[in-house]
Amino acid sequence: MGDRGLIMSRKQAKAILEINPNAKFIIRGDNPVEWIEDTTPISDNDINAKITEIEIRDAHIEPRVKAYPSIENQLDMQYHDQVNGTTTWADAIKSVKDANPKA
Repeated sequence: MGDRGLIMSRKQAKAILEINPNAKFIIRGDNPVEWIEDTTPISDNDINAKITEIEIRDAHIEPRVKAYPSIENQLDMQYHDQVNGTTTWADAIKSVKDANPKA
């Protein structure tokens, strides 16, 4: 399975589990979803609609992750803020959140 298939499979799985957290299913490459046991199948249209909803809802996450200072730098900022009575860490985090707001 190529990267595109793996990404799509992950998106499908996440969407299915948000629609029905108890769903039991298998996704094999580009094949249709295989429903297991007593799980009521979810239509492809409903899965794709949920994928779109998740992508819109979570669009801010990846840019934030890339923009945040490393954990090491954040801990150093927090230490120095505590010692110096400054707000360097809070300011840095707010800046990233402001630049990448939730939808």
